[in-house]
Amino acid sequence: MISQESEILRELAEARKRTRFDLLRDFLRKFRRNRAALFGLLILFGFVLSAVFADFYPHNPVKQDLSKTLRPPSAEHPLGTDQLGRDVLARILHGSRISLLVGLAAVSFGAVIGVVLGLLSGYFSRWSDMVIQRVTDVLLSFPTFLLALSLVAMLGVGLQNVTISVGVTAIPVFTRLVRASVLTIREMHYVEAAKALQLPSYVIMFKHILPNALSPVIVQATLYMGTAILVAAGLGFLGVGVQPPTPEWGQMLGEYYLYIFSQQHLVLAPGLAIFLTVLSFNLIGDGLRDALDPRMRLL
Repeated sequence: MISQESEILRELAEARKRTRFDLLRDFLRKFRRNRAALFGLLILFGFVLSAVFADFYPHNPVKQDLSKTLRPPSAEHPLGTDQLGRDVLARILHGSRISLLVGLAAVSFGAVIGVVLGLLSGYFSRWSDMVIQRVTDVLLSFPTFLLALSLVAMLGVGLQNVTISVGVTAIPVFTRLVRASVLTIREMHYVEAAKALQLPSYVIMFKHILPNALSPVIVQATLYMGTAILVAAGLGFLGVGVQPPTPEWGQMLGEYYLYIFSQQHLVLAPGLAIFLTVLSFNLIGDGLRDALDPRMRLL
C-alpha cells in the first residue's frame, strides 16, 4: 500500500514537471515569434553590455578638459565633448548604469510592497482592504511625475532618494493589479480546498494564490521599467535627481539643452538613449503579455 502511494506521488510530481516544461516551451516559442519583442530585447542587451563594459572605454566620464570644450564628433570623441570638455560617449555609457539601476531598483521596491499589499487587500477584503485601497486611491490621484517630485522634495536629492521616490509611485499600480487577480483566484476550488485543510493564511496567499497571479505582475514590472526611467530622467532634467558629477541621462539633458541649436549632438545622444531604453522595455513588455496570455495559448 505504501509503495502504491509512493508511486502515485512520484507520477504526480513528474506530471507537474512535464506541465511546467510544456508551459515554458510554449512561452519561449510564442516570445520568439514576436519580432518586435526580440528587437526590444536586442536593444536592451546592448545597453546592458554598455553598462557592464563602460569602464573599458578609454575616456573618463567626469574628467574635465577645458581645452577640448564643445568639440564635434570625431575619431577621438565619437559623440564629441560637452561644455566642460568631457567625452559625451563616456557619459552615455556610464549613465546607462545609473538609469538601469534606478529603474530596476525602483520597480523591484514598488513591486515587492505592492504585491504584498495587493495580497492582503484581495484576500482578507475587510478593514485591511478598505485602508489599503483608500491609501492607494490617494497615491493614484497624483500624476506619477508630480508624486515623485513631491517625494524628492521631502526626502532630498540623490540616487537613493530618487530610487525610493520613483518606487513609491509604482506601489499603487501593483497593489491594484494584484488585488484584482486575487479576488478571482481566491474563489478557485484549490484555494477553497486549502482553506478546508485549515492551512495558514500566509501559506495560502504565498504558495497557492501568488504563483497564479505572477503573470500580470511580470508584464507590468517590465512595462513600468520604462516609466521609472522616464520619471528618473525628468527629475534629473530638473536638477533634483542624481547629482553631478555622476553621469545620468536626464541630468545630461538638463545641462545640454542650452546648446540645442548650436551643438545638437549633445542633446541628441542622451535623448536617444532614453528613447531607445524605454522603447525596448515597452516592446519586451508587450511580447511578455502576449506570450503569457492563456487566451493566446492555442495560437
